Amino acid sequence: MTTLPRSNAISWDECFMRMAHVIAERSKDPSSQVGAVIANQHNVVMGLGYNGFPRGIHSDKFPWEREGKFLDTKYAYICHAEENAVYNSNIPVRGCKVFTTMFPCNECAKMLVQNGVAEIIFELDKYPDQDIFIAAKRLFDAAGVKYREYKSAWAV
Repeated sequence: MTTLPRSNAISWDECFMRMAHVIAERSKDPSSQVGAVIANQHNVVMGLGYNGFPRGIHSDKFPWEREGKFLDTKYAYICHAEENAVYNSNIPVRGCKVFTTMFPCNECAKMLVQNGVAEIIFELDKYPDQDIFIAAKRLFDAAGVKYREYKSAWAV
């Protein structure tokens, strides 16, 4: 009798997106928990990141507000999941894929292009009409970085 391999293993896309959701749970942001996983061409994880304040800055030192004057909101201080995943990588991420729970903003797009990331797999494009996300798509298109929405095969 021959034993056959299991046929219902999850895909690499599903694996990495699940990991992005798990690492997002580290975020202390009360409104948006975002996670990112960088994987190379051999499906080896190169870096993980979530949105939060820079290393060494306690989560109660700056505001978490979404609205108000720029300096009174989180946007002046927060590091995004995608940039943290690159910062946490031990080697260059050129040619890698980034799995992220939300579509990257223009600042992250510039950083990902500059680091040679080949593809972005995102789960949620929450604000497609906002300028920072339109700009991100323009940057990716101009640089030849592929991007695609991920839909889980396991979603009910």
